[in-house]
Amino acid sequence: MGKGIIIKALSGFYYVKDVQSLDTFECRARGKFRKDDFSPLVGDYVEYTATENGKGVVDDIMPRKNSLVRPPVANIDKLFVVAAAAEPAPNTFVIDKMIMNAENNKIEPIIVVNKCDLPSDFDSFANIYRKCGFCVICVSAATGEGVDALKNEISGSVCAFAGNTGVGKSSIINALEPALTLDTGEISDKLGRGRHTTRHIQLYSAAGGYIADTPGFSSFDMDKCGFVHKDNVQFCFREFEPYITKCKFTSCSHTKEKGCAIIDAVKDGDIPQSRFESYCRFYGESAAVPDWQLK
Repeated sequence: MGKGIIIKALSGFYYVKDVQSLDTFECRARGKFRKDDFSPLVGDYVEYTATENGKGVVDDIMPRKNSLVRPPVANIDKLFVVAAAAEPAPNTFVIDKMIMNAENNKIEPIIVVNKCDLPSDFDSFANIYRKCGFCVICVSAATGEGVDALKNEISGSVCAFAGNTGVGKSSIINALEPALTLDTGEISDKLGRGRHTTRHIQLYSAAGGYIADTPGFSSFDMDKCGFVHKDNVQFCFREFEPYITKCKFTSCSHTKEKGCAIIDAVKDGDIPQSRFESYCRFYGESAAVPDWQLK
């Protein structure tokens, strides 16, 4: 029995890279996983049995430190949240939802602003997240700007890239490792959004670590990214931390109460307005779920 990491999942096959030999085996999962309704994910560390001709069977999955539903990956150290400076314009609500999902799963979110070679006011957007204490890297997959900074963050880590379709995730990965030559798509002039070009999840060895290319998506629904209880949403906004204990009421929801230190910080410009608006929307969505549904 060998030990490895799942580097690709496609049509019921799991491609396991042995941690010692670095050979890759095309494996099926044992039926017990289906019976237990527990599917292997890319990023899972597993025990497997090699059979013949490079085939094998996944026998067991090691305990996960985290997992995401969308993108469906496990044991991620860093989530690179990719936005485009232009074409398509960044959507702060979608970005904030990805960040909340990462924070809730103890994954370090890093904001990547791609296409910085295009005319845009990307600094204003980037400064929203710098102000909140996030690492923000401005890159251009076309010119190579910022690629070395990305490599430094990837080294020694298992990372995922996530973002709306068309923001350039595959192009960035190609800039990191040109030999990968992932498929990329042009932005649709008519629709103003990109075509899906990544058809499966896969980990690639790159920059001294692993990176995952993930399918683009145009929505990031709460039920698909993992539910966050309304009382915990505040802890997924790291810029709230200095103010949470300073509210007049201990039960403060930080949405409309008088004496709320977070609302005051927004008014004073210490917390970006767009982040506060995202928080209020997430809190409202979570609060609308009855407690009996959470049991």
